[in-house]
Amino acid sequence: MTRTRAGVLAATAALTLAACSAPAGGPGETGREEGPGGTAAPAGPDGGPGLTIGLTYTPDIQFAPFYVAAEQGYYEEAGVDVTLRHHGSNEGLFTAVESGREDVVVAGGDEMLQARSEGVPLLDVATLYQEYPVVGIVPADSDIRTAEDLRGRSVGIPGPFGETYFGLLAMLEEAGLTEDDVQVQHIGFTQQAALTAGHVDAVMGYVNNDAVRFETAGTPVRTIPVAEEDVPLVGIGLGVLDDLAEEDPAAVAAVVEATLRGVEDVAADPERAIELSTPYVPDLAREDARAAARATLEATVPLYGDTDALGTQDAETWQAMADLMAARDLLARPVPAEEAWTDQYLPGASN
Repeated sequence: MTRTRAGVLAATAALTLAACSAPAGGPGETGREEGPGGTAAPAGPDGGPGLTIGLTYTPDIQFAPFYVAAEQGYYEEAGVDVTLRHHGSNEGLFTAVESGREDVVVAGGDEMLQARSEGVPLLDVATLYQEYPVVGIVPADSDIRTAEDLRGRSVGIPGPFGETYFGLLAMLEEAGLTEDDVQVQHIGFTQQAALTAGHVDAVMGYVNNDAVRFETAGTPVRTIPVAEEDVPLVGIGLGVLDDLAEEDPAAVAAVVEATLRGVEDVAADPERAIELSTPYVPDLAREDARAAARATLEATVPLYGDTDALGTQDAETWQAMADLMAARDLLARPVPAEEAWTDQYLPGASN
């Protein structure tokens, strides 16, 4: 795969968080005034700067920190008017932020680093998932127990892009394998069907999405971590363009602070988070949907890490990721890791 091919795929079909889920109501941009499932936070009364946060393709309980922060008025208290926007199904992950339609985007640090290498000057200002969310998934009775056991076996991924692909590469690297040692199959966002039907021996997916969906569907599975210890990839975070960070650092810091308050609330009381997310996520008032949401949050909360270190950036992980992605020819040009992230907008930092 060439650098150009990697970049095009990542920009036009990027995978992140709930991109592989399809809750009722479908993808696209909606507003609170348009009825249930809407995603626009109410405007603040104080006339603070207006910012739009891009949350990928479909409303989902995984975005509960943003819904909670909006419903609890945290963005208003921080001095910003925020709109929560879900991308359209035909829209690239970074298309809207690059064009100015969005100001903040939720994406993997690895995805943002790749985009930066391709000329989109994204800066990761907070890491929301301290644990990398992608895992290998196999049937519960599979003889695949570790990444090393994947040698010669088939592994399904949506395509050669996004976090599931980056996670697979890191997993193979950890096991001393390459893509040539396994049968990589591009299956689209059909992990559940492909694995259940036996079309592949394993799939890569999100521990708080795909793995949960298998379990709630009554299909027992096991997960295999990307690495036994330190994963050389940065998880989901908040990204802004360099220009916004330089021109309005107070607004960026306000969004980070309010969102982290939402994260803290979700971790402290997932059931309350489900209640507050109901106006945003279609069908969440149904008990079966609420049960699925509980399972998702149960798997999501551990990804946030310690509550006293929410949003933390890790320089060593960023460097390891930059090295891995450069070695795997996933960057269009070399990007010094320190150019792609900052911790200066975290609460308590000096902006």
